[in-house]
Amino acid sequence: MNLSRPFLLAALTAATAMTPAIADAPRRGANSDPVLDYVRARAADDLGELSVAANGYAAAAAQNPGDKILALRAFRQAVAAGDMDLALRGAQALDASKSLPPDGTLLLIADAVNRKDWRRADTLANRVVGEHLFAFLVPAMRAWISYGAHSGDPLAPLKALPPGSLSETYGAEHRGLLLIAMGKEEEGVAAINAMQLPEGARASRIRIAAAAELDRRRKHDAALAMLVGDSPAITKARAILTARRKLPGAIDTPAAGVAELYVRVAADLNRQQAAPLALGFARVATMLAPESSEPWLVTASLLSLGGADDAALEAVNHVSPDDPFAGSARETRLTLLVRAGHTDQALTEAQAAAREPDATLNDWTRLGDLLTASKQPAEAGRAYDHALTMAGGDKAPAEIAWPLLLQEANAVLEAGDWPTARSKAARALALAPQQPEVLNFLGYSELEHGEDVSGAGAMIAKASALAPDNPSITDSLGWSWYLRGNLERAIPLLERAAQGAPAESDINEHLGDAYWKADRKLDARYAWRAAMVAADDDEKARIKAKIDNGLTARP
Repeated sequence: MNLSRPFLLAALTAATAMTPAIADAPRRGANSDPVLDYVRARAADDLGELSVAANGYAAAAAQNPGDKILALRAFRQAVAAGDMDLALRGAQALDASKSLPPDGTLLLIADAVNRKDWRRADTLANRVVGEHLFAFLVPAMRAWISYGAHSGDPLAPLKALPPGSLSETYGAEHRGLLLIAMGKEEEGVAAINAMQLPEGARASRIRIAAAAELDRRRKHDAALAMLVGDSPAITKARAILTARRKLPGAIDTPAAGVAELYVRVAADLNRQQAAPLALGFARVATMLAPESSEPWLVTASLLSLGGADDAALEAVNHVSPDDPFAGSARETRLTLLVRAGHTDQALTEAQAAAREPDATLNDWTRLGDLLTASKQPAEAGRAYDHALTMAGGDKAPAEIAWPLLLQEANAVLEAGDWPTARSKAARALALAPQQPEVLNFLGYSELEHGEDVSGAGAMIAKASALAPDNPSITDSLGWSWYLRGNLERAIPLLERAAQGAPAESDINEHLGDAYWKADRKLDARYAWRAAMVAADDDEKARIKAKIDNGLTARP
């Protein structure tokens, strides 16, 4: 019976659920040292200090060897922290007490593969089949184990798999990689080209891995031919090979092959919003292939989703600047730095990346975003303009050009250059006449500058029809009616916008203005006070004056 992925996710989540909270754990004596270790571990866990938590749980478990719930928690925390020595000790202790969960068996297999203990790896693979839950991984695992052991035909486990099954889906990617690793390059290339991989990071990863191994086998032209597409990673990989440098990322060992298998499971589970479960697979993959970028990138993404930003930064720093996926790593790192409040450092690194000879359109766009966040709008506008030039200028594809033009328009408007902003936004509108963001920006900006209120209102009305649930656009539409003196139409729209974005300062200020004009003074001051919460210093001074004196400066 084929096991669908949603059903698989439900089964995995139930079978590998995290252990209960301390209230559900067995009680211990008041003088027991493990209690303090456990409490400290829980506190560290809540703060995202994964290693501290892992060591605390492990210490508590070591002093309570009969507590299987605590032992399981210690094992899972060690995996999440990436402390594989600690995780292996925990897994072995659980295994000795017949309490190891199915995902723990996969860690033991990874350890056996790392140590090239092929007999134990094969025995554990048999156990996985008996446990059923992860049996779909076994054919690809056995193929790599057979390859490492030089025993039998490595491709045999991948033959006659049920079409459309999970085993066949996962195994298909490894057949081509195995063929190339076995020296059957033409067959391997044909197998990979026959796969219908969706465009994206996964397809790029498989092709780069194949190209790296082909080039290692002195099949340079075949390696270049494998790099189909124009993603940043593929583009960088082509540049590496063209310069006759070593392309990293080859999958040519059992450890690398099994790591790739685990990363694929992690990515699939992450897409199904099972990040804690996915993290375990990604962490084990980093143990198997510490030089590979993909396990570290997936690990960093999953850690970031869980709020462990420091651990995510540590993970992403494992990706070499010379790796084809270095751009993805840099983007992740900059996002994490900004989230951690290190905006200046992020900006410095983004500026350095943009100065590199191989800087990409994404590097310049990211620089523009950071300059905007750092209140340097003029410089941001120039960064977006440079990105547009790199994309082809006037000949850039519309789907790339209009967002850059809109970002540039917003930046130069913030810098005080309305004529240039209007020109850029008009170009964006010509390229994307049905994009509500463009219609709203141009319409609202014209309202703010007192130009053609009716025409601007029509643009905003069209934007609202295209995106009726967007609070910012609803606010713009309400404001357009306010400026035309129609409070009866303005106030319900502004109220709906405030309900959709209650923390948005501009929306609450607009609503307060409309209430004041409608002689609803108490409601106006209430709305203005709400606007004060998220306002910056200049805005607070203006809004405070309204609260104190009423609406005197603006219509």
